[in-house]
Amino acid sequence: MSTSPVQPVLYLVVCAAPPARQIDEFIKLMMDDGWIVCVIATPTAATWIDRKIIAEQTGYPVRCEFRRPDDVDPLPKADAVVVAPATFNTINKWATGISDNLALGILNEALGLGLPILASPYAKSTLTQHPAYARHVELLTGAGVTFTHSEAIRPHTNDQPFLWHLIQRALEEILRPPVPG
Repeated sequence: MSTSPVQPVLYLVVCAAPPARQIDEFIKLMMDDGWIVCVIATPTAATWIDRKIIAEQTGYPVRCEFRRPDDVDPLPKADAVVVAPATFNTINKWATGISDNLALGILNEALGLGLPILASPYAKSTLTQHPAYARHVELLTGAGVTFTHSEAIRPHTNDQPFLWHLIQRALEEILRPPVPG
């Protein structure tokens, strides 16, 4: 009797930045690549996305609120985490260990679990020049988070879609086993 391989689970943490409005495109890309995708949205991002459509697309509810202690978690355990778009606010709070919303709580726990984490910042250059930002990216990188460059998914022109394939490729890179040397 053969058993089919278990699909890996991706927690996709979505923050409130323009790419969030087309997050369904990234979800489709990852699902086509064999991932089960579970979306966790920051409180503001939850108002920017169509939670019902994303739940239908993924088969899982979009989580944005803490569950009660006696509630069963409706999501399977994650194998990897992607934060896209990752806002200036979320990156700075995450680096300081703040868990004042579910998305940050998930990110802080993922660090503690040692899960592979990819963050794709989407922040204005005026914000990324803030001295706290560089320190916080460095701190999170030291804790094992891999970052794309800021606004890596921004299209070259406004009439093009976001460059979600760059995040997909970056995730493949961090999940690739090291070549024995």
